Amino acid sequence: MASSTHTVTNQPPPLVGYDVFAADRALAEAVGRHVEPGLLDEVRGELTALGQAAGSAQVQEWGAQADENPPRLRTYDRYGHRVDEVEFHPAWHRLLGKGVSSGLTAAWDRPAGHVRRAAAFLVWTQVEAGTCCPLSMTHAAVPALRTDPELAAEWEPRLTSVIYERELRPPHLKAGALFGMGMTEKQGGSDVRAGTTAARPLAEDGAYELTGHKWFCSAPMSDGFLVLAQAPGGLTCFLVPRVLPDGTRNVFLLQRLKDKLGNRSNASAEVEFEGTWARRVGEEGRGVRTIIDMVAATRLDCVLGSAGLMRQAVAQAVHHCGHREAFGGRLVDKPLMRNVLADLALESEAATTLALRLAAACDDGGEQERALLRIAVPAAKYWVTKRCAPLTVEASECLGGNGYVEESGMPRLVRESPLNSIWEGAGNVQALDVLRALTREPGALDAYLREVGRARGADHRLDAAIKRLLTELADLEGMEARARRLAEQLALVLQAALLVRFAPPDVADAFCASRLGGEWGATFGTLPHTLNLAAVVERARPAH
Repeated sequence: MASSTHTVTNQPPPLVGYDVFAADRALAEAVGRHVEPGLLDEVRGELTALGQAAGSAQVQEWGAQADENPPRLRTYDRYGHRVDEVEFHPAWHRLLGKGVSSGLTAAWDRPAGHVRRAAAFLVWTQVEAGTCCPLSMTHAAVPALRTDPELAAEWEPRLTSVIYERELRPPHLKAGALFGMGMTEKQGGSDVRAGTTAARPLAEDGAYELTGHKWFCSAPMSDGFLVLAQAPGGLTCFLVPRVLPDGTRNVFLLQRLKDKLGNRSNASAEVEFEGTWARRVGEEGRGVRTIIDMVAATRLDCVLGSAGLMRQAVAQAVHHCGHREAFGGRLVDKPLMRNVLADLALESEAATTLALRLAAACDDGGEQERALLRIAVPAAKYWVTKRCAPLTVEASECLGGNGYVEESGMPRLVRESPLNSIWEGAGNVQALDVLRALTREPGALDAYLREVGRARGADHRLDAAIKRLLTELADLEGMEARARRLAEQLALVLQAALLVRFAPPDVADAFCASRLGGEWGATFGTLPHTLNLAAVVERARPAH
């Protein structure tokens, strides 16, 4: 018989056995807003199935197992042959396979493909974000391959397949394939033009031999990789298959796996090329232009990934405080805790609403929407990903000491939270890209102003913020040193405009009062006490 001192009381039940999609009101409403009515039932059905899987005890256990059992590098087999393979825990393969079968690499030719995939990506991130890296790379490789119709015809059906095949085999023998990428080198980092990997043309048309290295190669267990190398005509994009058509392994030397802060279930490697066979993608010297749409896709996935992490952190915090009692009542009912939770919920909803709006622009594909994406994606990537780390830390604190314990799952979210701000171009890269859009593509600013202008007149704080932004943009002095501030303002004004148009009045009012109106402190939980914070928190509750 257990000792009476070990009776467990006042602990919240696990947040399990619920629909991660349907329980997220902001996400579900965004899907309803951006998907055609005739398609909506089908899309909701898909997302509900994925949401129920994501919220199940079994799948959540797989996420924990994948994180607790990181990949291992196997350089040689038992006989001394070089194999350069990465071994993963079975839970990783289950999660990755579920992501593939749920269409997370199949956006490009489906009706509302980007919105339905974006919502699914946001949901699946909340299980274990590491598996989302190869899903993102595979998805983003499609527009780069489309610069070469022959390559696209060969690879795109496999990359957009809903069949996951983990074994390394010649690509023509696989029904589904995954892609990784290798762009950065140790001497260049984000300055990919400083890369030294050399590409020597071979006799076969479009074929080259690569010699060099990549400091970060994402998803090194993949079937193919897009890499940048210096060809005779300049920096060029190449496709490096892992296995050649005759069944032999391409030269793809895995030197080591990175020991990362978070994202531990996913493998990131240092790779050496020594006479590695590659196929040119696009024209020589046009490497950056070839991958530009791929970069935009991965940056949007960083926004989605951060929005997913924030949503899960908020869901856990609200769930905990809704069941935990202290000082004579539920934590969620205490005015100061309610202020913290409401502030976190605002940040999460704003991120989700913006991310889905950008995905809808990808589906539209029109000139106006493309121009909007040119400025909004780097601004969103800059701001949303930077808000992820402070939010997850504050959400963990809502659980008290329990949030500092691995079993709660919160430390995993905290470790993951800085990642999307660093990958695919860190903060300065994004802010400078916003400047390039402003100075070189006037249509981008016009599209942005037209988008935020749709909410003009609905909130005086938003109107004032738009006016301040225009004044800021008119001042050209010290523009580069002010680039971060500009990116932040652009993102906040766009988030506010979307919430004013689409969110409940209590949410929009609180966001504009705090983020635009100056009624906010330097930390979460400093919202004006006169707002209807209970309604904001209730909206964020993961009811199940």
